[in-house]
Amino acid sequence: MSRFHSLTIVDRRQETADSVSLAFAVPEALREEFAYQPGQYLTVQATIDGEECRRSYSICSGLDENELRIAVRRIEGGRFSRFANDALGAGARLDVAAPEGRFTAEIGAGRHYAFFAAGSGVTPVLSIVRSLLAADAGARATLFYGNRTTASIMFREALEDLKDRHLGRLAVFHVLSRESQEIDLLNGRLDGARIGLLLRAVAPPTEVDAYFLCGPFGMIEDGRRALLAAGVEPSRIKAELFSTGGAPAPAPPTAAHVAHDGEAQVDCILEGRTHRLSVAANALVIEAAHAQGFEIPHSCKGGMCCTCRCRVLEGAVAMDVNYSLEPWEIEAGYVLACQSRPLTPKVTLDFDAA
Repeated sequence: MSRFHSLTIVDRRQETADSVSLAFAVPEALREEFAYQPGQYLTVQATIDGEECRRSYSICSGLDENELRIAVRRIEGGRFSRFANDALGAGARLDVAAPEGRFTAEIGAGRHYAFFAAGSGVTPVLSIVRSLLAADAGARATLFYGNRTTASIMFREALEDLKDRHLGRLAVFHVLSRESQEIDLLNGRLDGARIGLLLRAVAPPTEVDAYFLCGPFGMIEDGRRALLAAGVEPSRIKAELFSTGGAPAPAPPTAAHVAHDGEAQVDCILEGRTHRLSVAANALVIEAAHAQGFEIPHSCKGGMCCTCRCRVLEGAVAMDVNYSLEPWEIEAGYVLACQSRPLTPKVTLDFDAA
């Protein structure tokens, strides 16, 4: 059974010159399936120029708003982002899968969260902040938001409105790389050095319960290092990668990736059923699956979204890259099917593993 449902777009907003947000009507029969946690994303699918195109976009609405809305920023060469910005509007229908993702926050108990976001990385952050402040009168949020110019700030008015409605509980600092501001600390890129300075000046670890990073690879890696150097425990850091810009290129497959006889038998357990695949030497599991007509859950195919997460029950695989699995998951045998190449002649992958 397909994991996608055809939903109608009921509202489109032009957030910036190069970004839109789209709200979906969710039928009563699908309300439970499309219930979400703030910070999660939706996987959407469309046929563009005769080819299936699938992407994941974070939900930007808060739980108190009674709507399901995502934001899409146009990116250079982005097939779906161009399609969404140019062609989608109220009345259009789009195939949408149920919410997924683990970039979420515990709401309650008067927590103070600090967020570092760049560009469209603010989208899941906005959902978390909206929900947090509406649900918990004792909660606080501090957002450091990096952009090029004031005109490129997504949800600028929404953030200002949130500050007005929750006076003293939401602080927003815009860090601009191509526009001068009075406070020098807020001029430039939101890199590791600046994050370290902002930590000391505004959001020290003694005053923050958890830190959230969302943006491109370089910002997240620099930010994580700055947080750890400031004494923040790894368990208090959550991150979500929005692009692999700046990430090192994956190493090419080596002899270590080749199954013993040049071809591996891979059994995939999905929704309680086992599907057997033949995977050629050096081939990715997801490529072999789709070539043989078996649909593995996926969104980005880049190791970022974790939609294709599965557990190795038998045999071994090697991952090209991993941007989403936590260390404990790797130790427990979880892998990403979109990045995995069999190392042994027989492999069993469980996509139903919790």
